[in-house]
Amino acid sequence: MTSSTNPLTHFDAQGQAHMVDVGAKPATHRVAVATGRIEMLPATLALIRSGTAKKGDVLGIARIAGIMAAKKTSDLIPLCHPLALSRVAIDLEAVGADGASAAAVLCTATVETTGPTGVEMEALTAVQVALLTVYDMCKAADRGMTITGVRLLEKHGGKSGSWVGGDQGG
Repeated sequence: MTSSTNPLTHFDAQGQAHMVDVGAKPATHRVAVATGRIEMLPATLALIRSGTAKKGDVLGIARIAGIMAAKKTSDLIPLCHPLALSRVAIDLEAVGADGASAAAVLCTATVETTGPTGVEMEALTAVQVALLTVYDMCKAADRGMTITGVRLLEKHGGKSGSWVGGDQGG
């Protein structure tokens, strides 16, 4: 049982890690949206856009990797509940460099379920793995790529209702 003064729900009164009991929580429609970006050299972005990267369709493979990652989140995050996901959508956008930011691929993951717990971890995991896949597929051309700005944008459903984050950079 968690203490009302301790917001960290994965620890019991003795401070030991445990999986949160969601058995008594009602099943509600839950949605989470996360985002992130991988910055790269303009030449690397050109390879992605042209479809001539050595390993193939970078954005297509990254999209599938993100979907697969969302479905496997409970295998990767130790105290995360396995969920029956009803939707995973991965949007990848190649954006050229401008005066303010580097060439990059932006990733947004939207994950939905109807269940007793949220899908924030699934959305965040989907973004990370999709961006890691871009790195893996393009590392021969650009080992200096940087994954940045991974964060939750919004979540809806459950007892806590909706949360929409502000612009936190990235």
